[in-house]
Amino acid sequence: MSAAREGAPQGLLLAYYGDDFTGSTDAMEAMTAAGVPTVLFLQPPTPAMLQRFPHVRCVGLAGSSRGRSPQWMQQHLPQAFESLAGLGAPVLHYKVCSTFDSSPAIGSIGRAIDLGQRCMPGRWVPMVVGAPRLKRYQAFGNLFAAADGAAWRLDRHPTMSRHPVTPMGEADLRRHLAAQTGRRIELIDLVQLKAGEGTARVVELCGDDVPAVFLDVVDEQTLQEAGRLVWEQRGDGVFTASSSGLQYALAAHWRSLGWLPATAPGLPTAEPVSTIAAVSGSCSPVTAAQIRWARANGFLTERLHLPAVLRSDTAQAEVERCVRSATAALRAGTSALVYSAEGPDDPAVTGFDALAAEAGLDRPTAARRVGEGLAQVMRRLLGSVELRRVVVAGGDSSGEVASALDIAALSVVAGMAPGAPLCRAWSANPRRDGLEIVLKGGQIGAQAFFGAVRAGRPAP
Repeated sequence: MSAAREGAPQGLLLAYYGDDFTGSTDAMEAMTAAGVPTVLFLQPPTPAMLQRFPHVRCVGLAGSSRGRSPQWMQQHLPQAFESLAGLGAPVLHYKVCSTFDSSPAIGSIGRAIDLGQRCMPGRWVPMVVGAPRLKRYQAFGNLFAAADGAAWRLDRHPTMSRHPVTPMGEADLRRHLAAQTGRRIELIDLVQLKAGEGTARVVELCGDDVPAVFLDVVDEQTLQEAGRLVWEQRGDGVFTASSSGLQYALAAHWRSLGWLPATAPGLPTAEPVSTIAAVSGSCSPVTAAQIRWARANGFLTERLHLPAVLRSDTAQAEVERCVRSATAALRAGTSALVYSAEGPDDPAVTGFDALAAEAGLDRPTAARRVGEGLAQVMRRLLGSVELRRVVVAGGDSSGEVASALDIAALSVVAGMAPGAPLCRAWSANPRRDGLEIVLKGGQIGAQAFFGAVRAGRPAP
C-alpha cells in the first residue's frame, strides 16, 4: 500500500495478535494479497526487528491462546496487547479462527476481549467473523462454514460440531460469546447493513460499557460495509476480535477509497521443489483426505503413535523412530509426512481421552504433548536433511512446531490455498533463514494440497 496514494494515512494501519499460528498467517495473507505490506512476528517485535521491514503497514504477532485457559490469557495477553498497541496503529485486532473456535475454558474469546479492550480507547468492540473468500458466512448472528461443497450451520458442521477440544454446540455467535464474558453483546445484521443503517446503529450501540458488536458478512457488499464501519468508527483507536474477515473487509473499504489498487495484486506462485517434509496434528476430515492423497501419490506417510508419544519414558524413542523413517525417505528423494491422526473417526481421536488418562495427563496437556512431539520431528528433520520447504497442518500443531524452529518472523512468498500461504522465515539462525513454510489449518486446502506445496502453486 503506497503512502503516496491520495488520502492514505501514514504509518501502521493495523496491528494484530493471532490466537493460533495458522490464523496468523491467514491474516497476513489477506493483507499482503490486497497490497498492504505485512509481516508476522513470532515474538513481540523490538525496534531493531521492525527496522528490517521499513515499508510495513500491518504487523502481526502469532500466538497460541486458542488452546489456552483464561488463566493463561490473564497472564500472557495483556503484555502482548500492550506491546502491539504501543506501535500506534489505529486498529488493534485479536485475530480469531473463522470458525470461532472457543469455549469458556479453552480459547475464550470473551476473556481476550475483556483484556484487550483496555488497551484502546474505543467505545465498541466490532466483530467481523464472516469471510466469503474462506467460505465463512455470518447471517443474523449465526455462523455458517462450507464443507463438502455445502454451507453448514456451525453447530451442525461435520467437523466443528465434533471438534475434539472446542466443539461448537451453538451457531448464534451472540449466545456462544455470552458464555465467555459478561459484556453487552449486540448485532448489526445484514438487512441493516444493506439498508445503509450501519453508522446509525454503531452510534446507537456504542457506550461506556464498550459492547461487543457482531457485523453480519455474507457477500462482498456486507464485507465492504463492515470494513467501512470499523474504519470510520474507529475513533482514537479501536480493539476488535475478528477473523481474517476483518482484513478482507478493511481492504475492500480502502480499495473503494482508492488507497489500494482497484484490482488486488494477489500473490505470485513459487518454484517447485523436489521434496517437502510435513507434519500434521490435524483431526479434520479435510486433512485426512489430504494425507490419503499424499500416500497414494508417492509420499511416505508415517504415523506418530500417540500411546508412545504421550508417555515420558517412550516419547523420545517414538520421535526418533519417525525421524529415522522420514529422513531415509527424504534422502532417497521421497517427500515425507508424519501425522498423529487421520480424521475425526481415527481411534487416536475417538480414544484420545483414554490415551491421555493412561499417560496421567489431562486433555490440554496431552494435546500439547502431541504438538511437541511433531515439533521435535520437524526440528530433527531440518537438522539432518537439507530442506527448502516444509508444511505443518493443524492450528495448535503449527504453534508448537513454528515456535521450536528459531524463527523470528514470517512474510508471504506465494499463494497456496486461501488461508494457507507459503511463507518465508526470517531467522538469525542461517539454517532457518529463508526456509519456506506453510502453516495450514485443518480444514484448509484441496485434496492435493501437499502436492501443490511441492509444486509451488495452488491445486486445481
